[in-house]
Amino acid sequence: MFGLDATILAFVVLAGLSAGAVAYAFLFNRIATEKAVDRRLGTVKRADTDRALVKASRERQVEVAKRRRSLQDSLKDLDEKQKVRDHNVKKPPLRIQLKQAGIGISVERFYVYSALAGIALTAVAFLAGLPLLILPGVLLAGSLGLPRWVVSFARARRVKAFLNEFPNALDIIVRAVKSGLPLNDGIRLIASDSPEPVKSEFRRIVESQQLGMSIPDAAMRMPESMPCTEASFFGIVIQIQSQAGGNLSEALGNLSRVLRDRKKMKAKVQALSMEAKASAAIIGSLPIIVACLVYLSSPSYIMPLFTTTTGNIILGVAGLWMGIGIFVMRQMMNFEV
Repeated sequence: MFGLDATILAFVVLAGLSAGAVAYAFLFNRIATEKAVDRRLGTVKRADTDRALVKASRERQVEVAKRRRSLQDSLKDLDEKQKVRDHNVKKPPLRIQLKQAGIGISVERFYVYSALAGIALTAVAFLAGLPLLILPGVLLAGSLGLPRWVVSFARARRVKAFLNEFPNALDIIVRAVKSGLPLNDGIRLIASDSPEPVKSEFRRIVESQQLGMSIPDAAMRMPESMPCTEASFFGIVIQIQSQAGGNLSEALGNLSRVLRDRKKMKAKVQALSMEAKASAAIIGSLPIIVACLVYLSSPSYIMPLFTTTTGNIILGVAGLWMGIGIFVMRQMMNFEV
């Protein structure tokens, strides 16, 4: 009985194995095909994913290249415009010089005042008893040299006052932008509350904006009325931020810090050059002091320089060479920061 059950069990097992082998033989190709299809589908999916990643990476690179190219073009345009403005700043016409000096007169009236100043100075020289040969030079210096020197002096003083207050104005704009106010309100705040000449310069920006000009374009026009590099920096920062984006408060804060560092460097250079300036002042004033002492001690010894033609020529040549020496020393002591 046990042998019969073992035989039946073995028969059943063999039959099951035979059926499984037959089924595997029939289904082997289908299973292999499905596995191959799955592998191909996995390969296609991975390839699609890789292509999508490559495409996204290429699009990002193209976008970065476009932004870089746009920024380079903007910087190139700004550099070309800045060169033109620098040329106008270094050698501006008289109308621009009067505007930069804060002198509210026309060019025609300036010429009238120059002629009156030359006539007045010539009259003073004639009443002082100077030789007639020197009077044309006095007239030329009084009508052309003295008025333009006054304009240059007023222009430099106005620029200095602007640079003293400009970093504070930038800090106010930075705080206004950080507090949530737009740039327009920050500029209006400076145009209404800051001291001169910063107030008038930012007021020009507000007026230009009211006429339809954008803030970057109006800021780029600031060096036309304020001939300094710091005003150009401000216009360039606003222009780049409007075209390329970025944190405006951080950019203006960095500009304010740079301007303060430039101011400190200028003060340090001025302090280091004071010894040379004092030496130049002593050397330049020494001939005049010696001439005055000689005149006080023995007037007859030095008067031929003023009463004779030869003495006048000697004084003219000596004054020319002395002026050249002072100019050379001044150029040696002035440092651009």
